[in-house]
Amino acid sequence: MPDYDRRRRKVCSFCLEHAEVIDYKEVARLRRYLSDRGKILPRRMTGTCARHQRRLTTALNRARHIALLPYQAEVR
Repeated sequence: MPDYDRRRRKVCSFCLEHAEVIDYKEVARLRRYLSDRGKILPRRMTGTCARHQRRLTTALNRARHIALLPYQAEVR
């Protein structure tokens, strides 16, 4: 029998809090879901469920639109 790498299953942090709405003004929280390049991280990396990933994407795009978050990282 192969020796599998058993890792804990990632749990959606929004489901744990019973979050109905993801607020686009919570910039510090939203930054956790962006890569160092400014891209939105996928579900498999963050552990969010499909419903909250869709809402998270909407909140991130709204925050980007009003310049709370960057569309991409600063290029040096």
